[in-house]
Amino acid sequence: MELGDRISVKRNDTRYEGVLMPCRREGYLVMKLDNGYNIGLCAEKCELQLLQKSQENKLKGNIRPLQTKEGLPQVSILSTGGTIASKVDYRTGAVTSQFSAGEIISAIPELEEIANYHARVIYQILSENMRAEYWIKLAQSVAEEIRAGAEGVIITHGTDTMMYTAAALSFMLKTPVPVVIVGSQRSSDRPSSDASMNAVCAATVAISDIAEVCVVMHGTTSDDYCSIHRGTRVRKMHSSRRDAFQSINQAPIGKVDYLTRKIQTFQPYRRRGEVELEVMDKLESQCALVKYTPGSSPEILNYYIDKGYRGIVLEGTGLGHVASDWIEGIKRATEENIPVVVTSQCLRGRICDRVYDTGRYMLDAGAIEGEDMLPEMALVKLMWTVANAKSQKEIRTLMKRPLAGEISHSTPITV
Repeated sequence: MELGDRISVKRNDTRYEGVLMPCRREGYLVMKLDNGYNIGLCAEKCELQLLQKSQENKLKGNIRPLQTKEGLPQVSILSTGGTIASKVDYRTGAVTSQFSAGEIISAIPELEEIANYHARVIYQILSENMRAEYWIKLAQSVAEEIRAGAEGVIITHGTDTMMYTAAALSFMLKTPVPVVIVGSQRSSDRPSSDASMNAVCAATVAISDIAEVCVVMHGTTSDDYCSIHRGTRVRKMHSSRRDAFQSINQAPIGKVDYLTRKIQTFQPYRRRGEVELEVMDKLESQCALVKYTPGSSPEILNYYIDKGYRGIVLEGTGLGHVASDWIEGIKRATEENIPVVVTSQCLRGRICDRVYDTGRYMLDAGAIEGEDMLPEMALVKLMWTVANAKSQKEIRTLMKRPLAGEISHSTPITV
């Protein structure tokens, strides 16, 4: 028997069926059950039976050509990899990024009821490998699809860094059509996968009137609806739950009912065709996000200054504070034309460095209040602003001005 084979295992009076997985412990076997979970058994105490040889290449060998149906809108799917484009590699037991955009469409027939598709693979990586230059290429690829006539663009993406990509595209693109980023928490070969529902809801948003960069993911742990999150307001808040993504400091733009495919909106949004396509694809990668912890050395700031970084986001405590011995580092950075933006580890709420003495001293040293921006989003915005602003004064102005819905003048207490 080989890895990936479907087997039956009888132990005592219990029989298990599943797929043979790698096992590093001699004398034992591991199999993936149909419910998606793995089980380990002592091989000597089991009766094994081969049910079916490995189907590793079955999907790749049976990809249907994309169907074109008259009257349906044209949507482009750009694949970057991630769990939604992944399955278990039975040689290693790990989940790897293997599916192309076309294979995703073939695996989810419901998609072809919603639109006609043009599919491209931009990257085939897990999202922890994303980089600023990849965001730039992705923004350029989205623009190419829109210029070619796409009425909506879907980007399949790994969930771990999806919020960074959503923020980057929000600043780099003014789009006249929906740009929808979607992923899944569980790979498509697992019975509990959220890939199919997320993809169907994403396609529904892609043909809608919501012409913004947004993230569409499960709204609850059930298969009832997906939330539509603004690209500059979304954060992954759980490592594995299907409803991991939440809008922070603002309600979602809306939600998509999975069964009816009806969209209900909760926030104002830019509508289809309101703006002309514009691409502003410069990013400065030499910006850092620094999390302040009690007792941490102010030399941390000096490290980034000495290394030539162009901008720093501080993730401070509460209303946006760091220890008083960090203030001299903020002043030094500002004097050397390195903007320092202060955000909060609290995530919900907003910065206000005018309440306590420490905050006032930070402002006197040149710190920029990050308002109610998420730390990760503030980092990406700073990367964009440093690359596009013409002066330090303009950087300060832009960082405090809402450009893509990332700042609210007042923050609701209920979100």
